[in-house]
Amino acid sequence: MTAPKGKALRPKLAGTLILTRQSARGQEILMGKRSTRHVFMPEQYVFPGGRVDRADSYAPLAGMFEGEDLDCMCRVLTERRARAAAAAAIRETAEEVGYLVGSEGKVASRHRNWAPFRKSNIQPDASSLRVIARAITPPGRVRRFDAWFFQADAESAVAGRVKRETDELIDIRWVTREEAETLPLPHVTRFVLGELDRRQADPAKRPRHIRELARRMQIDPL
Repeated sequence: MTAPKGKALRPKLAGTLILTRQSARGQEILMGKRSTRHVFMPEQYVFPGGRVDRADSYAPLAGMFEGEDLDCMCRVLTERRARAAAAAAIRETAEEVGYLVGSEGKVASRHRNWAPFRKSNIQPDASSLRVIARAITPPGRVRRFDAWFFQADAESAVAGRVKRETDELIDIRWVTREEAETLPLPHVTRFVLGELDRRQADPAKRPRHIRELARRMQIDPL
């Protein structure tokens, strides 16, 4: 959906988490369907995630990924903002699908955002996340995000499960890569799935960034 004509909205920083696991069917990916009440991408299958909020900058993370993945984010963000995007991806995953990405330990925060972790005695932990891609929503859309997509292996990264707090996603399911292609997907989700394939085939390859420049979509290394 496009926005009314006028000044372009400034993209909001966002974090999204692609949880993967191995099964007898091969690699599976966790996805959910956005409900019809959403203005932005209704009835499309996506990964859990959402906008960074102020408290994410002070998230009680037990750890943070390092190396080239963090470096590529810090080329365009401060380290605090990079950390906040990872925290938002973890928080939204807990809220939307009930998976707690973390490690055992006491949560050093009383903020309501981390209540599911605190009650489960699990610290949110971003050390296992890998950067897959960055995507900025084109101008003129009703919502705009500067979205960072991370991936984590559910078997090693998920320390617990809770009842999800929102109904933003429905029909939450684990799908194979082939099944994902049959679902109604936003263009950006198809791009990110391709980037997931690319990064998994060769982890040394740098994550890439998709955005609109001069009314054309452009893909560049981060």
